[in-house]
Amino acid sequence: MWRLCFFIGICLLPVFGSEIPPYIKQCYEGEPDVIECFKGAIHHLRPYLRQGIKEIELPSVEPFKMEELSLSLTTGPNGYKVSLKDIDVFGASQFTVRKLRLSTEKSPFETKIKIPQLKIHSRYESSGVLIILPASGNGTFDGKLDDILATVKGTVKIQEKDNKKYLHVETLTVNLLVKDIHLEVKNIYNNNIILTQAINLFLRQNGMEVFNVMLPQLKLKLSKLFMDIANSLLSHVSLDTFYVPKGTSEEVTKH
Repeated sequence: MWRLCFFIGICLLPVFGSEIPPYIKQCYEGEPDVIECFKGAIHHLRPYLRQGIKEIELPSVEPFKMEELSLSLTTGPNGYKVSLKDIDVFGASQFTVRKLRLSTEKSPFETKIKIPQLKIHSRYESSGVLIILPASGNGTFDGKLDDILATVKGTVKIQEKDNKKYLHVETLTVNLLVKDIHLEVKNIYNNNIILTQAINLFLRQNGMEVFNVMLPQLKLKLSKLFMDIANSLLSHVSLDTFYVPKGTSEEVTKH
């Protein structure tokens, strides 16, 4: 039996149809290019992800929020350490699905997604020494990640509730490739101009290296976030909503 999980892990599989919520675009077994239909169903979700879906308590992903990232950017007893807190990330709903691979019983689903830009805003705290300057302080942090390719892989299982079948995302991983990065701090400790300039010089010259330090934590947090969003949706929408098999009455009214 085919299974499909996309972007935040929303999954499709052949079952009989039922009442269709507005945020669901059905696909039909036997369509000439069912993969393109699946991509269209994913893209159909974008405005609903942007605004949130109140009836199933799914919050907006604009912004999606993370609590904290902790980074050690230089080594040694006075190594430069950074903590980003109350992180808001904007732009995730502007994704486009580029590639989609259906899962089988033996292999996970995989989708590749392009995001034009993610903007990050957070509180910033630092400690240690940077470019011979004591760099302990706090302020705000802004980042722009341009031309992002996200690869999402995972596995799902079927659960039954009230005589209906639902999908549940068991595992989900996210990997990110970013073409260009711009990082900047502002309002650093008492508006210390020298410290602000030193930190921003370091971020300009080492933006990709800073991102690579950030990436392992970012991947884990994004994976959990996307899986939580997916399961929030899937726990409210039974399988018979997503994909209509041949011979059902819904097929005659498709599209």
